[in-house]
Amino acid sequence: MTADAAEVQRALDVLRQFGPILSVKLYRLTLDAPPTVPVLPCLDHEAMLHENVAPHAAAYVQDRSSGDLHELVFIPRSRQIEIDSVSTWGECTPASRDRLLAMVHGTYRDYRATVRGPSWWRGERRVATACRAQVSLRDVLLGKDISAVKANIDRLQTIATLMEKQSRVASWGIRTVTSPLLAFAGVGLFMLFGSLTPALGESGVMALRYVLITALGAWFLYYGLKAVQLTEMSNRVWKRTAEYNLILAERKRIGT
Repeated sequence: MTADAAEVQRALDVLRQFGPILSVKLYRLTLDAPPTVPVLPCLDHEAMLHENVAPHAAAYVQDRSSGDLHELVFIPRSRQIEIDSVSTWGECTPASRDRLLAMVHGTYRDYRATVRGPSWWRGERRVATACRAQVSLRDVLLGKDISAVKANIDRLQTIATLMEKQSRVASWGIRTVTSPLLAFAGVGLFMLFGSLTPALGESGVMALRYVLITALGAWFLYYGLKAVQLTEMSNRVWKRTAEYNLILAERKRIGT
């Protein structure tokens, strides 16, 4: 077992003091004695198709005192522990998170512990809200009716597919419309503002043209970035459904 894997194994053993571990995600690590819980790959980083991310592990843990759910990410190489509040959106209270953070600070003094909140640009809060509206993480990890949870995950996967199609419409729209509309606007502004040269002067008309063309280009750039954001959000929803399906499959395997 590598040094990183040994460090993660020790971290999981210590984490049981806070509460039971419900699932573990691994990225380029293999544990000799993995816990008897669903163990799956870290889909977010495996999907990146590069190896610039250090090996790490993430664990879903339940607060023994309150029942709240948390996700901790262990990155031994950079001596960092991250509490991800996005994946457990709506499943934990600030008081429980503070207790977990205090335990981490007290146990891992040589690690840098942080809390990762939702990113506005990546739309993570909207993704978490959309996912939780269909199926909760608590049901995926602890729900007794596996069939009902699977049906909810399938419904979320359908929504993710529709989100991806909607983002594709926006992407194709910006590709189709931008070039001809910018060309038309440039020619139109050149001819329209040409008649204003006696009143505004050559420099004034040229400045006005540049301002309007720049504003139009900035609007198209914003529209294109929104299309990219929609695609990113739909991918994150789809990856969440894939993670939930893997957890359910592992729960069934362990249960049988």
